[in-house]
Formats: sequence, C-alpha cells, structure tokens
Amino acid sequence: MKNPKIAQKSPYVLEEKVGTKYWCACGESKNQPFCDGSHKGTEFTPVAVTIEADKKVAWCGCKHSTKGAFCDGTHAKI
Repeated sequence: MKNPKIAQKSPYVLEEKVGTKYWCACGESKNQPFCDGSHKGTEFTPVAVTIEADKKVAWCGCKHSTKGAFCDGTHAKI
C-alpha cells in the first residue's frame, strides 16, 4: 500500500458533536481532518467514525497513527 500524504505533523484537536464523521486517510483532502473525496482513484478510503457524545477529539494529522483516525503521538517520530 502507498503511504498517505502527511497533512500536518500534529493532531487536529476539535470539539465534536454526536454523529458520524469521515476522517481523511489519504492526506489529500482540502477539508482536513475530514474527507472531501480527494482519495477517488487511489487505494485509500475514508474512515467512518461515530462520535457517541459531544467531546474534544484529537484527530490524526500525520495519517500514520496506530489508532487510525485518532492521534497516538506517531507524528513526533516522523
């Protein structure tokens, strides 16, 4: 599998409301950290994440987290 583009070397920390969000896995979206369809024609697909309660979320910006859509600090090693 091709490596995703690193959108930024830090998380996107956002206040999220209950609902389903689609996290960009390819790194090409202009609407980071969410999908805008830029992955079309690639091997990447967005990751659906259901937010069960309103909360602050640290979305992965480097696209290399072992926790998928959520930051695990991997960006510090890239």
